[in-house]
Amino acid sequence: MGDIGSLYMYLLGYDLGSSSVKASLVNAETGECVSSAFFPKKEMEIKSVKAGWAEQDPETWWTNLKLATEVVLAEFGTDSAAIKAIGISYQMHGLVLVDENQKAIRDSIIWCDSRAVPYGEKAFKEIGSEMCLSHLLNSPGNFTLSKMAWVKEHEPENFAKAKYYMLPGDYLAMRMTGKACTTASGLSEGISWDFKNEAPAKFLFDYYGFNTNMIPEIVPTFGLQGTLKEDIAKELGLAVGTPITYRAGDQPNNALSLNVLNPGEIAATGGTSGVVYGVNDDAKYDPQSRVNSFAHVNHTKEATRVGVLLCINGTAILNTWIKNNVAPEGISYAEMNELAAQIPVGSEGISIIPFGNGAERVLGNQEPNCSIHGINFNRHTKAHLARAAHEGIAFSFKYGMDIMNEMGIETKTIRAGHANLFLSPIFRQTLANITGATIELYNTDGSVGAARGAGIGAGIYKNAEEAFATLKKIIVVEPVKEDVAASLEAYEKWSKFI
Repeated sequence: MGDIGSLYMYLLGYDLGSSSVKASLVNAETGECVSSAFFPKKEMEIKSVKAGWAEQDPETWWTNLKLATEVVLAEFGTDSAAIKAIGISYQMHGLVLVDENQKAIRDSIIWCDSRAVPYGEKAFKEIGSEMCLSHLLNSPGNFTLSKMAWVKEHEPENFAKAKYYMLPGDYLAMRMTGKACTTASGLSEGISWDFKNEAPAKFLFDYYGFNTNMIPEIVPTFGLQGTLKEDIAKELGLAVGTPITYRAGDQPNNALSLNVLNPGEIAATGGTSGVVYGVNDDAKYDPQSRVNSFAHVNHTKEATRVGVLLCINGTAILNTWIKNNVAPEGISYAEMNELAAQIPVGSEGISIIPFGNGAERVLGNQEPNCSIHGINFNRHTKAHLARAAHEGIAFSFKYGMDIMNEMGIETKTIRAGHANLFLSPIFRQTLANITGATIELYNTDGSVGAARGAGIGAGIYKNAEEAFATLKKIIVVEPVKEDVAASLEAYEKWSKFI
């Protein structure tokens, strides 16, 4: 292993989600996560002053990052000088505008905000689908650059103050180092990377009337991206000069966390949103732009690695809604899983469409909202709704994965972290039954993956194979033959309501 000479070398990973900020400290030699913490303990506020809007204050991210760091360091008690590198994972597609003093001008417009849909659709039509898809691999859609177009039109005073536009992870890195920078992978997730020219998509900046000077310096995904400033190191309790050596959006990072780097490999998550992420070695795209193609963390001009991403906004948030509004008061998620398990496959006729968290890309940016079908007042209970929610989420995965299959992404094995929705036996078994895939669950998460990524970027690991040699498989889920027919029948019924 690269430069490791003792057991006292550690890697620090951060994962900025829309619900919390998590920090994990990883022993670089053993791969063991020795300490982790997340804040806040209740979900971070998402401001929604109008229907379809979703914003967060970047200062809230920073406050929770500090709290998580403090707990991690106190819990393990290591000398901060033993932390050799920092990696950052972050919620994708968000817009952060900063002024010349590196201060956020307004709240971040985050991934599930749908106000920019008309701007992206107009750009797609006027620039032309062939130009957009062949160069961007996507429609400009509801992504970061389209969000900035909304700000330019509706808040010209804020737009005029903006020196840089950034993604959430870019902002955190800048806050730590004082260096404004981004990555090609990050630009691609904002739909501002030209895959044909391997450069920022100037034609899209020109269309929107943006100056490409608003793009921060482009740095490699793996490698030195900046070092901790003295005042920030003191604020966080870390060593001055600690390098940030890796940064990626949460879904490419989740794939990295599961060692999904090569064509044909698939990763999945089931957090607030649900994601299936497959790797292609060809710059393919969906003609209807229902799934998205981004530069994967290991994409280079010489070796194409494109991550094909299916995102469903309304997944675990449905499960949370059921827990808070339907299930017995005070019940835990584990207890709700047990309640749902009392009901047979198919939820005895109930179908829940989970699309209630903003515009759904997989549905052509429609916003149909969640709906519940087939309730019989004399027959169905809270337990039925709990199971139908888990099945409906799995069915939405299947719906999108069929589109991915059309692009040549075969779904034979799905890797996921043993977390969130994948803790639900009903969800993961339903997903295996309807897709025919084997599901492998591992002992990792986004913050641990970011730490390992930092190890690669710092040269502590020679390569990804060495970085993930200690990754442990916890559970394997195979389709249950006797339940496959009933699961597929329930899916066919569910699909008629879309």
